[in-house]
Order: sequence, then structure tokens, then C-alpha cells
Amino acid sequence: MKGGRRALVLACDVTRDGELERAAAQTRDAFGRIDVVVANAGFGVVGPVEDLSLDDYRRQLETNVFGVLRTIYATLDDLKRTRGHLAIIGSVSGHLATPGGSPYAMSKFAIRALAEALRHELRADGVSVTLLSPGFVESEIRLVDNQGRLKTADRDRVPAWLRMPADTAARKIVSAIARRRREAVITGHGKVLVFIARHLPGLMSALLSLSRYRGRAEPGRS
Repeated sequence: MKGGRRALVLACDVTRDGELERAAAQTRDAFGRIDVVVANAGFGVVGPVEDLSLDDYRRQLETNVFGVLRTIYATLDDLKRTRGHLAIIGSVSGHLATPGGSPYAMSKFAIRALAEALRHELRADGVSVTLLSPGFVESEIRLVDNQGRLKTADRDRVPAWLRMPADTAARKIVSAIARRRREAVITGHGKVLVFIARHLPGLMSALLSLSRYRGRAEPGRS
């Protein structure tokens, strides 16, 4: 790689038991140790509750919550040995639930709770935990439908000016991990929304009501 570093690329399904353990073993074999773990796999199920099924919610939680837990269980002993760092990718939606986004928000609220609990549990082992909460970042997540299928013919309906470039977000994430920060909200608009949700919840409710926000449409649907 550029800069003289080595990388190992492995395909892994976080919804399948045993796959994270296999990936962690291959990483150990290649590099000898694991110092930093980033639990990042996720997608978004969207739509009003009356249009969704229990299976939609299960599918969402299986990836976004249990996928994170599988990652942790597969690497926790490594992090304890190296007194390493666990980074969990949450979302602004883990602080603010909007109409039409209850499955995704539920998953990210759960991840936020997990990060807060583990931060205290793992402190004695020297393992630090960072919750990272991006807002809108350039990625394919908004082109993935409720079944987890990428819709390449669709377009990202979030305005380009509001989407942070992926490399910029990555640099901010690496900086937060290196500094072992407790939490970092990555995007500027995300910081504003999280502040309002935490300190002025009535204002946030009023803004949502005034805007008549109904959430984003599932990719592949008009």
C-alpha cells in the first residue's frame, strides 16, 4: 500500500455466526495482533411502521446490532491483550429519531447504549471505546433497499452540498480513534442536530412538525 503499509481484504457477512471469528483469525495470522476494531457494517431500513413487517425490523437489527456484537465477541480477547481500542459506528439517528426511520434509529440508539455500557465495563481492562456518529456522508447506504440490495440505478436524494466526502469523514474518524475520544459526531450538520435533540427537544419536535418531514423513500421506489 501507499506509505509502505500492508492491508488484508476479507469478505465477511456480519449476520452469520462464525464469520467474524474466521476473519479475526486470519487477521491475527497476517499481522500478529489486533489493536483497533471498528464495527462499521450497517444499512438502513426505511418507511412508516404500517408499511413495514417484523421481518424488516429483525433484518435491520441483525446487521446493525447483532453484527456489531458478533464483531466484539470475535475480537474482545485481542483488545484486552493489547489494551486496544473499540470504535463503534453509530449515527446522528442514534440521537434523533425521525418519521419513517424507526428501524434504523432503533438500531443506532441500541448501539449508542452498547457503547456507553462497554466504555465502563472495559475500562479496567485498558480497552477504550469510541462512539462515532456521522450524519450524511458520501456512501452507498442510501442506495440500499430494505432487503439489503444495492440499487445502482437510483440516485442519492440527499443534496450534494450536505454530504461530507468519505475521505474527510475517514480522517475525522481516525483522529477520534487515535485520541481515544469518548464520542465524536462527525459532520457539522450532525453536531447541530445532536445539540438540538439533547438540549432543545421541544424545538426539534416543532421543527419536524413544521417541516412535515416524512422521511426518505426506500431506494428503488418513487
